[in-house]
Amino acid sequence: MSTRLSAFRAGAALLILAFLAPAAYATNGMNLEGYGPVSVGMGGTSFAFWNGTAAMMNNPATLGLMTNGMYLNLAVGNLGPDVTAIVTTPSGEMSATSLSDAFYMPALGFVMKRNEFAFGLGVFSQGGMGTEYANDSWMSDPSMGANTALEEGLVNRSEVGVGRVMVPVTYDVNEKLTVGFTGDFVWAGMDVQMAMSEAQFQNLANPAAQTIGAASGTLVDAFGQLYEPFTGSETGISKLYHAYFDFSNTSDFTGEAKGYGVAGKIGGLYKVNNRLSLGATYHTKTALGDLETDNAVLSMGVNVDPGVFMGAPTGTYQDMNIPVAGSIAVRDFEWPAMLGAGVAFKPVERVMLALDLKYVYWESVMKDFRMVFTADESAENGAFAGLVLDATLYQKWENQAVIALGGSVEATEALTLRAGYNYGKNPIPASYLNALFPAIVENHMTFGAGYGFTEAVTADFSLAYAFTANATNPGNGSTIPPVESEHGQLNWMVMLGYQF
Repeated sequence: MSTRLSAFRAGAALLILAFLAPAAYATNGMNLEGYGPVSVGMGGTSFAFWNGTAAMMNNPATLGLMTNGMYLNLAVGNLGPDVTAIVTTPSGEMSATSLSDAFYMPALGFVMKRNEFAFGLGVFSQGGMGTEYANDSWMSDPSMGANTALEEGLVNRSEVGVGRVMVPVTYDVNEKLTVGFTGDFVWAGMDVQMAMSEAQFQNLANPAAQTIGAASGTLVDAFGQLYEPFTGSETGISKLYHAYFDFSNTSDFTGEAKGYGVAGKIGGLYKVNNRLSLGATYHTKTALGDLETDNAVLSMGVNVDPGVFMGAPTGTYQDMNIPVAGSIAVRDFEWPAMLGAGVAFKPVERVMLALDLKYVYWESVMKDFRMVFTADESAENGAFAGLVLDATLYQKWENQAVIALGGSVEATEALTLRAGYNYGKNPIPASYLNALFPAIVENHMTFGAGYGFTEAVTADFSLAYAFTANATNPGNGSTIPPVESEHGQLNWMVMLGYQF
């Protein structure tokens, strides 16, 4: 098979994979602790040494370390989060365990080196987060059984995934210095099924009480005119049992609401000598469009006088669940910029030690989570047809410093053993922690191994254990109870490499 045909087929496979790669899930905030099993096995370090084609997700300049030829990596990983949400009520504690406990991620990278230039194509999952609490969990009915019209509980679910198709180019300026960059096509998908209680709705819709977020728009105004706790009179709706946002699909590869955009990375690698290398990289903030779908429902569980919707109140109230179909746009969702630097040192011939420092700019992109719902202009939506709800949940994430330490030992000519540690401070303030988005894990221990079957064929494996982290949203007095989130992970990844 010709070299040109091999390269063409590898590129075609990458483009196909771009439409199949599913979401990854949070370890450093919403980022993975590392990309590729060589990096993960060494605690997520990667900025100053060869770590395969995953370098295009890490520091693209390290692609210049490969020898002349072509290199193909095919990888699959599994993330196994273990998440529990615990609510404290006057009658005691109730816990709910997330059903989302296994996610599989393929990745593919192809790089060609010709003298001082290297270039390629890759598809990788960037990161995200996700949980799912069943329709019999404590979250499934915010009314705690008061809503007689709710025949079965509400699933509470989130899934956020971001992936990239990347074109890297590197240039060896001289024997010591290499520079590189990538142009990235970025896609994002999101599913949300979220039930809010009456106390949470009142906090959002009442300008004097907005501590967890804000809600406004013509739909809020229309509902408020009927909502007796706001009007102080018998205007039609005596109680709100829940407000339920629902835009979700069953795809393993993309969320219901989708958006697309671009980003990029630059990097440098300086080889001080044969034992010491220094690397640095900057990843830009993404430029994504809004995540949008026309297949959304906002449902409201209420105790209502149904006559008010026909202009003829009856004075008789009943429990009802009112679905309103429409479209939703998640505004200003972006992935943050990242600045990183690293060092790799070989104290002896078969041993390498590495240290990376990263600074992730979550604060600029995770100030809040904003959804704009627009009801369809249809008769089924009745008085709410064409109305708009603009809802914001405050996030106020902090920027995150990440430190990664790792080492490798060439145990034999064919076998390399790896281990590492990764720490990234929880970026979510406790007051804004949401059990659907518990990106709170901080400490990771990692292990890995690589084996060279021949000079051309290699295999690498990594295992990462994220120690269980706990954080509690203190709630809001007697109206919104405290909720504790527990989150740990056990993840693995395997990669095959072929150089030709």
